[in-house]
Amino acid sequence: MALVFLFECLSSRRLALFDSAIDSGTLLNFGSLFNPLVIMFNQWWRLITAQFIHINLLHFISNAVMIYYVSQFLEPTLGKIKYLSVFLLSGIGGNLMSLAFGSDLTVSAGASTSLFGLFGVILVLVWDNQTPAMMAIKQQFLALAILNLVLDLFISDINIQGHFGGLLFGVLFGIIFGGQKNQKLYATRWRIVAIFATIILTLILIGIGMQVSY
Repeated sequence: MALVFLFECLSSRRLALFDSAIDSGTLLNFGSLFNPLVIMFNQWWRLITAQFIHINLLHFISNAVMIYYVSQFLEPTLGKIKYLSVFLLSGIGGNLMSLAFGSDLTVSAGASTSLFGLFGVILVLVWDNQTPAMMAIKQQFLALAILNLVLDLFISDINIQGHFGGLLFGVLFGIIFGGQKNQKLYATRWRIVAIFATIILTLILIGIGMQVSY
């Protein structure tokens, strides 16, 4: 993400710090999410690339610090492959929610959709664990998720649809993938339910997004 942001700044010929932003044209060229391009020109890859693009330095630093913080717990717990999978898939899910319910006139980008997905995974992993350490982790990350969602309501230009979608898909992927290596924290029937819920939710969001964009 750091290299991508650096190239964004070089391409736009602007050092986007805290009170400025990368221009929309550059963001679009680098793969930010813009609903009409996804639907009318079949640029579905933007659901992935938008996760790695940021509008200014503050946007990048805030996401990078939080992801680093969350990864200290989650990556050793899931393993690298599962961690990367839930990161990317939750980001796609969050961007699908934005496609369905976000503004068709807004260019959106950032790893916060993936970050909320990681929040969702953590909450699922520790929800039934009553040890003092896990209870503390649960309270901490639940508070962070709620605080960020509440802040979304009062800060302009925040993609709250994407954040909520990332959190929702993160919960589902936490049920599906949860546990270390081959360990599964949830019974097979619940994992099957989560898989079907993920597929159905994905199809619904695509269907809504296509109707809105046209």
